[in-house]
Amino acid sequence: MTVTIARPNVPQHFMVLRPITRKIVVRFPDGTLLAQSNNATRLIESGKTIYDPVVYFPKDAITQPFTTQEKSTHCPLKGDATYYSANGIDDLAWSYENPLEFATEITGLVAFYGDKVIIEEHP
Repeated sequence: MTVTIARPNVPQHFMVLRPITRKIVVRFPDGTLLAQSNNATRLIESGKTIYDPVVYFPKDAITQPFTTQEKSTHCPLKGDATYYSANGIDDLAWSYENPLEFATEITGLVAFYGDKVIIEEHP
């Protein structure tokens, strides 16, 4: 089911969450599997601009150990992001462990930086 979430005080800043039932696979450039799921979520966000869509994965889809980084950033729509490294690559992925109360649908989902991994969407 598609869900739309807007900032209560700035309704033009919103995100749309769409389930993906096709298999999505994330690999390191060397081909090593990093994540795989038939239960991912595509997040499309509009704020100051329309951002590129991002695929979020359930944590149980991750196949490699992550290290939590000290880095954190804040999004007024989603909350505070936690960043992860793996295989010596910093800022590989991020999640919202405790999102803002109106964005709880993304709690604990993990997204990857597309310039650091290969994301494949299978039919």
